[in-house]
Order: sequence, then structure tokens, then C-alpha cells
Amino acid sequence: MSLSTSLEERFQRNFRERGELGASLSIWKDGVEIVSLAHGWRDPMREIPWTADTLAPVWSATKGPAAITFLLALETAGISPHDPVAKIWPELLAASDGRLTFVQLLSHQAGLPALSPGNRPHVLSHGEVISALENQKPYWTPGEGHGYHPRTLGYLLDEVVRRVTGMTLGSFWKTRLAEPLSLDFWIGDFPAGVLDRLATMVPPRMQNPSEEELPFYRELARPDSLALAAFASPSGMRGLGEINRLEYLQAGLPAFGGIGTARALARFYQALARDGEIDGIPVLPSRVVRTSRELQTSGSDQTLLLSTAFTGGFKTDPLDVNGRKHRALFGPSRSAFGQPGAGGSHAFADPENGISFAYVMNQMETGILPNRKALDLVDLLYS
Repeated sequence: MSLSTSLEERFQRNFRERGELGASLSIWKDGVEIVSLAHGWRDPMREIPWTADTLAPVWSATKGPAAITFLLALETAGISPHDPVAKIWPELLAASDGRLTFVQLLSHQAGLPALSPGNRPHVLSHGEVISALENQKPYWTPGEGHGYHPRTLGYLLDEVVRRVTGMTLGSFWKTRLAEPLSLDFWIGDFPAGVLDRLATMVPPRMQNPSEEELPFYRELARPDSLALAAFASPSGMRGLGEINRLEYLQAGLPAFGGIGTARALARFYQALARDGEIDGIPVLPSRVVRTSRELQTSGSDQTLLLSTAFTGGFKTDPLDVNGRKHRALFGPSRSAFGQPGAGGSHAFADPENGISFAYVMNQMETGILPNRKALDLVDLLYS
């Protein structure tokens, strides 16, 4: 049985046995899309078919395109990712001593995963959120440890891009990357016609976290925990179904508000797997690609309460003391990196093997890590 046939059978199993509603899978190798699968329904009423051109909110998988946009904005302005954030944003308290660098900000080391309860404006109040972040006392000494910034990271990156380019991060992404590379992926500001292709996200039907995730979910139940504060900062969007509201999707929220196709995400990551090249054309500067691949921090995550590792803007699989992967979200290669999204979307680049992968869906599942619907496809790809 060929690889594509085996992957299609495994993909269809998600619908037969695991309650998948609609989903797309795109896999690229050496500049060519080698697998493209799409099946199911865009809506919970099962009336509108899902196709390869279907767009879906991908939650935190937005962070991958946002990270490269951030790095490209710095590069365009002649700023090193190792320069201090205070160079551009002196009002940010966490950066005021001049020690916090842009790459530390990008790799969840700023100590700003959450806002204090009395300093928590609404997610759509951009100016108020920026002021709140500027005044927020860090939860740890910036640059000394890390913890996932689920929501606040987007505002931190967006503000730097605005100060450097005069454009929002979403607009800079669209102008410099999405449109030139024909990527069906938006971080806000999408045209009305896009709505004709947009899927509806469906919240999880039950709570079923993995054993590794249980400490996080126990903390999430504590009203004074950092875990809860991080996923509630800024305020608003209390229910997962609210991601379907246009005011959130159009707002250009770089941490979790992007919409796109699996093909667009996989093509984007193919550029990162191929040293910044797409269709034989260099599209990303070498320093941007290098920073996206370089490990910046690894160890205990103060937000997620499990072991995580981050490059310059992406997750990578943490290694144990013997150099073996603690988990394999991104396949067997130690150089692979990417960014999953809440509910089950997943995307990554594997430079060692020239592979990129993206799975996009609309029936969300519980978990802060990708679930077996995507990971079984990853495992089969490398088997």
C-alpha cells in the first residue's frame, strides 16, 4: 500500500471512529505538495461540504505565521532579534532594564503570560491591552525561565511590528508574505468573499485530557492559578465557540485569531523547511529562518506545567538528558518545529527531511497538545 493510500485510510478513520466533522491534510516535500486530503462538513448541521479550499480558524497555529512576520519586520528595519526590546518599546515595564531581547519575547520568556485580575481589559480593546501589558509586573524575571503566553504574545508581537513598520502585524503578513506567496491565510482584515469558504468551529463535546496534561487542568480549576489567568488575559472570549464571531476574526489577533487552509499552512512551513525558499525563489532572509530554527529555551513551562521547548517563535519537542525526544509532536527529527492550535489543528516544518505538514479541522477536542487525529497521521508519515 502506498503512503498516500495509507494516509487517506488513516485520515478517513478520524471520521469513522473519532467524530471528526470536517478536516484537511496537506503534506509537502522538497517543494511539492505530495498529499492533499479533504473530507466532511464545514458546519455542524452537515449541510455544507468541506473541501481543500475550506478556511477554518486555527487558534494558536496562528502564532507560526505571526512569528515569522515579527522576525521579518525586525529584519526589514535592520534590527537584530537579540537586540533589547526597550530599543523600540521603552514603556514596557518587563523590558525596562534593557535585558529582555526580541527573541526572548518571541520564545515565551518575557514573564507576561497573564495580566493581573485588576489589569485585564477586553481582548478587542487593543490600546487598553497594550497599556495593561506596559504596566504589568512580570510573573518571573524576564529571560530567566519560560511559560506559554497563549493570548498576550500576540499583542506583544503586534505592538513591536506596529512601532517598526507602521502597520499591524496582520497587515504586514498580508502585504509581505500571504499575498506574494499566494497563501490563503489571514490574520484579520480578510475580504467579505472569504466568508463563503469559512468553516464553523464546534467546541469539544467532553473533557478528556491526556495524563501528561492533567496537572495543567487541575491548575485551570483553581481560581488563583497562573494557568487560568493566562487563558483569561485579556478578558473576553470565555467560550470556545466565540471564535466564530466575525468581530474576533476580523480583529487581527496574532496569537489565536488566524484563519486559513491546511494547504496554506503547509506551504508556509515548506519555506521554513527549505531554508526560506518557495518555488525556487528565496522568500525569507537567512537570519529569519535561522532564528526560527534555533532553540531558545527548554524545560518546565510555568503556564502549561509540563516540559516545553521553544525556538525563535515556534514550539519544538523537548529532549531528555540522553537527547531523546520527550514527546514527538513534530515527527522523529530533532530539528522539526511548529505550532499546534487549540482543538486539534497542527502544523510544522522538518528541515532535515524537507517536509512540512498541516492538519486543519473544525470539531475541537480537549487538550493543550495535539491529539491523535493529527498525531497518528504524523506517525504514519514517518513510519
